[in-house]
Amino acid sequence: MTLPIGGIPGIGAAFGVGGVAGIDTTAAAQGVGGTANGDAFSSVLAATFDQLQATQANADGLAAKAATGDLKDVHDYMIARSESSLAVEMVVGIKNKAVDAFNEIMRMPI
Repeated sequence: MTLPIGGIPGIGAAFGVGGVAGIDTTAAAQGVGGTANGDAFSSVLAATFDQLQATQANADGLAAKAATGDLKDVHDYMIARSESSLAVEMVVGIKNKAVDAFNEIMRMPI
């Protein structure tokens, strides 16, 4: 049960970088339809956080199996934990850039 590390189509295309498997923002962005950009952004953000939580829950479940001896391949846990760690780092990085952009906008003269 290994998941390949793939790119995030919605964010990778915007920033020119790859991402972590299990987080796909294009489905949320395409499902919004004719709503305002703020609604689309918030739905993409919410979907990303939900998928991040699912990635972490998967890694936690594999950790519990590894601790009890029910996990046959320990490398599955290591891969899931690495994916979870990379996803958290990416989300924190995006959050930091969004806060920086907000602060820069607030410093603009009116």
